[in-house]
Amino acid sequence: MATPDELERQHTLITATRRYDDLRMRDALAAMNPDHDTSGLSPTEILEMLALSEVVIRKAGYGRQAMVRSARAAGTSWTQIGAALGSSKQAAWEAHQRWIEEQTRLHEQAGYQGLDPDAADAARGLAGRPD
Repeated sequence: MATPDELERQHTLITATRRYDDLRMRDALAAMNPDHDTSGLSPTEILEMLALSEVVIRKAGYGRQAMVRSARAAGTSWTQIGAALGSSKQAAWEAHQRWIEEQTRLHEQAGYQGLDPDAADAARGLAGRPD
C-alpha cells in the first residue's frame, strides 16, 4: 500500500489529482452499474485513492500558503487575504502562522524540508500582525 508520503514524492498536484479523478470515475461508473456488486476498484486502489486525497490536500495547502506569502509581499492586507480565502483576517493570519510553525517543525525533524530558522523568521516578518 502506498502512503501519502510516498505518493507525495511521486506526484505533482496535477498528476495526483488526475490519478485520483481516474480512480474516482471508475468507482462512480461501477456504482452506476447495478449488475456489479463491487466498487470496480481493488482494495489497494481504494487505499491509493484515499492516500491520493491526502496528497492533493497537502499540495493544495502548500500552494495556498505560497500565494498568501506572495500576497503579503505584494502589499496586500490580512483583511484582503481573508476575503480572498472566504475567512476573516484573523483566521487567515492564524492559519498562516500555524503553517509557518509546521514548516519549522518539519525542518527540525527532517533537516532539509520545511523552513529553516532564517526562512521561518523571514516568513514571520513578512506575515506581520493582522491589520
